[in-house]
Amino acid sequence: MSRSRGVDRERGSVTAELAVGLPAVVLVLVLVLGVAAAGMTQMRCADGARAAARAAALGADAPADDARRVAGGDARAVVARDGPWVTVTVSADVAGVPGGRLRASATAVARVEP
Repeated sequence: MSRSRGVDRERGSVTAELAVGLPAVVLVLVLVLGVAAAGMTQMRCADGARAAARAAALGADAPADDARRVAGGDARAVVARDGPWVTVTVSADVAGVPGGRLRASATAVARVEP
């Protein structure tokens, strides 16, 4: 008789454990996906800054357009020339980050070709 009482007391325990554990698993998954999105946006910004700095160093008319083409349409690019150097900073908002707004940015510097 005590055996059947033990089984009755444990009935539904898997459901309760799942109800507690599943939100934690979902939270970890969302955080991992957010970090991956931030990393990909950072790489796109770095690639865009590098491409725009190279284009500006070679004398392109609109290196910021090159940065937006490589980094994505929502990216912002700032090109600054200082003597023989050109500096390009590209920034973009990270999409899909839960809980707020996160911005990635990257800077590249190149020497202007004579």
